[in-house]
Amino acid sequence: MIKEIEFTKMHALGNDYIVIDESIDEVIPEESKNKLSEVICTRRFNVGADGVVFACKSDKADIRFRIFNSDGSEAQMCGNGIRCLAKFVYDKDIVKKDVMKIETMEDIKEARLTVVDDTVKDIEIDMGKGFFIPEEIPAVAPSGNTTEFIDEEVDVEGEKIRMSAVSVGNPHAVCFTDTNIDDINLDFYGPRIECHEAFPEKVNVHFVNILSPEEIDILTWERGAGFTYACGTGTTSCVLLGYKQGLLNEHVHAHLSGGDLDITVTDCGDYLTAVMKGEAITVYEAKMNVEL
Repeated sequence: MIKEIEFTKMHALGNDYIVIDESIDEVIPEESKNKLSEVICTRRFNVGADGVVFACKSDKADIRFRIFNSDGSEAQMCGNGIRCLAKFVYDKDIVKKDVMKIETMEDIKEARLTVVDDTVKDIEIDMGKGFFIPEEIPAVAPSGNTTEFIDEEVDVEGEKIRMSAVSVGNPHAVCFTDTNIDDINLDFYGPRIECHEAFPEKVNVHFVNILSPEEIDILTWERGAGFTYACGTGTTSCVLLGYKQGLLNEHVHAHLSGGDLDITVTDCGDYLTAVMKGEAITVYEAKMNVEL
């Protein structure tokens, strides 16, 4: 069956998405979402994107956020994608609030929008707690440590690489390195760390240069998507891990391939939380025919 659907193309720091409104009725049948996302995200042969975002009705919050990667897999959370969703539902009068509650697979996130003359300038997302226990990430520390995965030595095809891991709704591995990230062969290391046995559900991968305790550069390989220009949960993870290891302060300005994000960490004693701030951009609106 061929069906015409409406969509909005958006991006956050170059991380681009196809956004579909399902706030009233289901547009894409549940059994078709995975395959359809894989097809329409294929660049040059379709619309092309890093993922597909669905704005769904929620019984728990103002709106429900669902995101499918370009390989068709569904992700628990995406910081850049959720900022696009917040702007989308505000602009479409679906949720006309400058503070809104968004349901994700993990929990309820709060989004705070800076709005000037009815235009969304930037969005703050309360990213919630960081989870460092390997079982909760999930991850298996090579040292056997079951309380945290911090500065572990991981064997990547015979090369020992120091990395740390955390979950902020999805799993992230972070490598703080003195090697300039422009010189890192991401096509080699990205997929090998993503699929490493230390990460049973795969992992997002980030290489980080620390410029100062309040400024970093990040290179990102996303689980299920490959190289991406930016990753909101990944940036949050880098800052949380840097703060936990005493490498970064609580306020950090992060430079990504597609632009900048600001992360603020709050140390609550027994746990760490973070707030992410950045923009989201609407590129165009269109219709397309899809085969269901």
